[in-house]
Amino acid sequence: MKKKLWFSLCAALVLYMPAHAQNEDYAKHIEQAEKYYDSKDFLKSGQEYTKAFDAFGGKGMINDRYNAACSWSMAGNKDSAFSQLMRIATKANYTNLNHLSVDTDLELLHDDKRWNELVAIVKQNKDKAEANLNKPLVAILDTVMREDQAGRMQLDEVEKKYGRDSKEIKALWKSISEKDSINTLKVTKILDEYGWVGPDVVGGEGSQAIFLVIQHADIDIQQKYLPKMREAVKNRKASPGALALLEDRVALRTGKKQIYGSQIGRFPDGKYYVSPLEDPDNVDKRRAEVGLSPLADYVRNWQLSWDVAAYKKDLPKIEAQEKKYNQ
Repeated sequence: MKKKLWFSLCAALVLYMPAHAQNEDYAKHIEQAEKYYDSKDFLKSGQEYTKAFDAFGGKGMINDRYNAACSWSMAGNKDSAFSQLMRIATKANYTNLNHLSVDTDLELLHDDKRWNELVAIVKQNKDKAEANLNKPLVAILDTVMREDQAGRMQLDEVEKKYGRDSKEIKALWKSISEKDSINTLKVTKILDEYGWVGPDVVGGEGSQAIFLVIQHADIDIQQKYLPKMREAVKNRKASPGALALLEDRVALRTGKKQIYGSQIGRFPDGKYYVSPLEDPDNVDKRRAEVGLSPLADYVRNWQLSWDVAAYKKDLPKIEAQEKKYNQ
């Protein structure tokens, strides 16, 4: 599945149809499918995705078809899962081999003979798309992306199995932190030698890998490379939406409020909240300026609803939690 914590910002998606062409029935079924997925009713989730595609004449967004495959896989329906994945691989030239390889939702498919065929097609798509890129850098960033995501994609499962404060979750975070340190060295070396390379040099996934590593780095690294990313956005080598996430994270880590509402906190009881936000009344205007979806849509990934009045009322409690967390 498009993981809510680690893939909240994806490369631009290729669509079967323009985004504005989606009808209301399609959107409603997709929203319901996501709710069923979150509640672990994977069969109903897959069925809702099917209804969404049928509602638009068999058309659908690549990420929706990918997520449909995840739901079908988790429901134990390999045929439907492979049908969706093969469709985006053959008809939409899906290239995200790194995500496909580490997505735990698809583990059921790995022992099926169709899996190797699927991987081969996606790899071929990826190789073709990257034919004119800096291949040595692409290879480095491929490894970086896998290392950045592999452990993080296990977090939900390990926490649900052993608990939020378990030794298992602490061991996993330790492993993630160690890999982050190594990845930071690799990425900062690239940035210092080549500048902020964009999709034209390292591809969409390579560009995303650079952002993710800086997003997960220590605050001193983030502050050092934030101006470079701002310049990269001006030169169209980085996404304004990605920059917004980094701006928010740096703001919070330096005692300020975030601007775009991208950072989500968590209370001790496990409930999520939008971390302290500047001028919440106008957050959607700011999000739209950098190409981000409305905050109400974004926070549904954490089973949150966005109510500005309620948020402002809860803000003192949220700020107290953030202060306690950052001590």
